[in-house]
Amino acid sequence: MADGVNSRIEGLYRLNPAERRHRIAEATHQNATTTAVLAGGVLGEARADKMIENVVGIYELPFGIATNFTINNRDYLVPMVVEEPSIVAGASYAARMVRASGGFHASHDEPLMIGQVQLIGVSDVEAATSAIMAQQMALIERANAQSMSMVARGGGARAVEVHHFAESPMGPMLVVHLIVDCRDAMGANAINSMCEAIAPLLEASSGGRAMLRILSNLTDKRTATARARIHPDALTRDGIDGNEVIERILWAHAFAVVDPYRATTHNKGIMNGVDPVIVATGNDWRAVEAGAHAWAARSGRYTSMSNWSRDDAGYLCGELTLPLAVGIVGGATRVHPAARAALDILGVTSAGKLAEICVCAGLASNLAAMRALATEGIQRGHMTLHARQIALAAGAEGNEVAIIAQQMIDSSQIKPAAAEQFLATLRGSLTEA
Repeated sequence: MADGVNSRIEGLYRLNPAERRHRIAEATHQNATTTAVLAGGVLGEARADKMIENVVGIYELPFGIATNFTINNRDYLVPMVVEEPSIVAGASYAARMVRASGGFHASHDEPLMIGQVQLIGVSDVEAATSAIMAQQMALIERANAQSMSMVARGGGARAVEVHHFAESPMGPMLVVHLIVDCRDAMGANAINSMCEAIAPLLEASSGGRAMLRILSNLTDKRTATARARIHPDALTRDGIDGNEVIERILWAHAFAVVDPYRATTHNKGIMNGVDPVIVATGNDWRAVEAGAHAWAARSGRYTSMSNWSRDDAGYLCGELTLPLAVGIVGGATRVHPAARAALDILGVTSAGKLAEICVCAGLASNLAAMRALATEGIQRGHMTLHARQIALAAGAEGNEVAIIAQQMIDSSQIKPAAAEQFLATLRGSLTEA
């Protein structure tokens, strides 16, 4: 992102979409053409037809901007594509609380991914392992020949590992890991090609037969970490002292640590922040989801992805580490106009920086959800924001949506039946007038 950007845009929610796009363009030093694509309808049926199979149309989702993010002393306006109300608002509000205490601090690993080649029918495991490792340089050379562009950017295959599984439902197997530096690409296609290319060499070295040859979405060598520290005063809510709010949040976190039923919903709240950024930038959210949940169970028990504590100064401290294989080159990030615009708005110049933003969005979403749960409950704020969707579903149009939503909020009846009744009354009174 260009220097001088301020992610604290007050009153953005009061503007209409066109006015918001103008403010975002100003704040990120983009021209109007960049943000104009966010209005939708730019993908086009012809382009969509080339992206996937059997295309019959285009399905659109809302594209929002989360504000207030300061990460490593730099401001970011964070694009989010998601259908669920309260996610963008919650992340923005939590980011504002973190911002007041210095912002997020984030880091990332090297972009190392794992490709796997499964070998069966290996009669001598030790001899096969030795033979494979003796061929490591030849394997790396063969792999790198499949993606010279990645090598030219400073990446490529780096190392080989051999793992032995003495038992499985089908019998013993060797699994060879090819460690690949993907640079700014997610890397799936390149790694899959590399695995297929080295399979004949592995068969010759091991005396076995190659079966599966594919990347792993558990990218535990390619993680990103976010940390936040929040002053108690920023957490005060509805007359509840900030120190008491911290106590309640820590109990909520403890619940997620010990109980997988709670951890699943707790972690869904984290991915509420991560996935919308992944989708907005044209990355593979399904791969990220799979890797994140596997990471949450790496101890052998499914538990909280995040960690929360209170430091000696009384601040609430949060930390989140996730495996995050994201790219800023190739795939939909290059093909989809809105994905390109999202990356332009973020101003990221490396996949690692994008991963840092994603994990910070996840920690912010987690904080927002736990603070709500620990105080007034999750439904009050969520249902207030959800009221507009209920009004739309009831048939409200134009200005009717805001009127019906406010009537439901004022009467504490945020329900489809109430929306239908309010809408009928509103239209009846307009007809009489």
